[in-house]
Amino acid sequence: MTTQRTTSAGPLLTVEAAAERLSTSPRFIRRLIAERRIEFVKVGRHVRISEAALTDFIEAGKVAPLTAASLRHNMRGVALMANREGHRRFGNMRKLPSGRYQIRYPGPDGRLRTGPETYVRKGDADKALVLIGGQMASGDWTDPERGKVRLGDYAAAWITERPGLRPRTMDLYRWLLGKHIEPHIGGVPVGKLSTRLIREWRAALLANGVSVSVAAKAYRLLRAVMTTAVEDDKILPHNPCRIRAAGTEDAGERPVLTVAQVFELAEQVGRRPVGNIRSVTGGYRLRFGRHGEMRTSPELYGTRQEAERALWKMASDGRADCTHDRRFYALVLLATFTSLRWGEATALRRCDLDLDAATVRVRAAYVERSTGEMLLGPPKSKAGRRIVGIPDAIIPALRDHVSVFVKDDPGALVFPGAMGGPLRRGNFNKMSAWPHAVESIGMVGLHFHDLRHTGNHLAAGSGARLRDLMARMGHDSERAAMIYQHEAQGADKTITDAIDTHVQGQQHLNENDEDDGTAGVLAPAG
Repeated sequence: MTTQRTTSAGPLLTVEAAAERLSTSPRFIRRLIAERRIEFVKVGRHVRISEAALTDFIEAGKVAPLTAASLRHNMRGVALMANREGHRRFGNMRKLPSGRYQIRYPGPDGRLRTGPETYVRKGDADKALVLIGGQMASGDWTDPERGKVRLGDYAAAWITERPGLRPRTMDLYRWLLGKHIEPHIGGVPVGKLSTRLIREWRAALLANGVSVSVAAKAYRLLRAVMTTAVEDDKILPHNPCRIRAAGTEDAGERPVLTVAQVFELAEQVGRRPVGNIRSVTGGYRLRFGRHGEMRTSPELYGTRQEAERALWKMASDGRADCTHDRRFYALVLLATFTSLRWGEATALRRCDLDLDAATVRVRAAYVERSTGEMLLGPPKSKAGRRIVGIPDAIIPALRDHVSVFVKDDPGALVFPGAMGGPLRRGNFNKMSAWPHAVESIGMVGLHFHDLRHTGNHLAAGSGARLRDLMARMGHDSERAAMIYQHEAQGADKTITDAIDTHVQGQQHLNENDEDDGTAGVLAPAG
């Protein structure tokens, strides 16, 4: 026969008995004891809880741990108790010396929390408790303490911890955060962000001259950060980034070159006029080369830019000599007609080119970070690792390039920089005189990536299936897998042949036009 210890506060219960009384686990009761959130007494080496202490705990918190049957309500260990006579079923309130009412309630972890606000009327405080209890029951409750973290700190940690971000993407996100988010709303607690605040922030960016494209990028970054705060960290019940079309960029259709323009651009790239510009009293004086001799222009230019434009105009008109660095001729042709990205083209090694089989193997790409660091890694997507057919029309140009500019080493870069290292974007623009080259063909503002865009259009015109086009371009889809690439190789040959036919046809047309001589020239009548 067992006996039950009693005190002035009533019978003493074991941890197991108290857990059974609350329909919870002994582990939960031990946690309450460890955190001193329930009164207990020590009897020898054992801990006991009085009936009175257990009753006080229930009445103070007005909650009871969940049973196994009620776990589906997602309360993480706490459930609402049924109403008792004279007792509130969830939380409690007290009247402060100021006359306002303050609420307290237990969170899903069992820890009591104090409401962040106080209320003038008792009924308002009661409504706040009911609302919080309903949010907990539906799983929409968020911990106000977690929402106090600064947006700037939370977003910075998000960028660092986000898996799968490429280095240039990470640099872009950090720049957007530091330039357009942190100075405006970086100090706002995450839990205080609202759609109205986000709308005001975006409007301020646009009013300060930030382009729609950059504002859209910043908004998409913020929306992604807030999605994590809502879905993963449960800091907010809803994403405040709800501005319609705020993340949409209307960049416009990029230009597509004709085959003739591609070859003309390849000829113009690397061409530079012979001359120099000197600062003199009253402006700038231009000197230029003509038939191997340096001459001085009689005109005086007000700015260096005017003198530079004049020098390039003289070169295009044949009134000034030019030098021509042909290292980039094959780069323009290969990037266009095989739809290569910049990083993929500059990472090609001699062993990646099989000119006998007319194929190029893409297996790596260079990434240039904002710090200037060059990183060699895999292509942009899984499908980026591919073998692409080369049109026969540009094979002779590639053979000439390899024989003149590429070292006789399988690992040598096909398109190296001036010092033999990887070719950088900025250096390429200067050495190739890219802005002047694209201006000479009437395509001001053309980007190098537009060459790939042109190649994609030519490939799409071959009538190939969408999946075959995606394999050639190195694009991923939701179902894309590397095993598909082998299936698409036969189709890629069809695409390559179609591009080659188109290129050679255009070249023949251009040659016929040139052979016409003066036969097609209109002469003055009379």
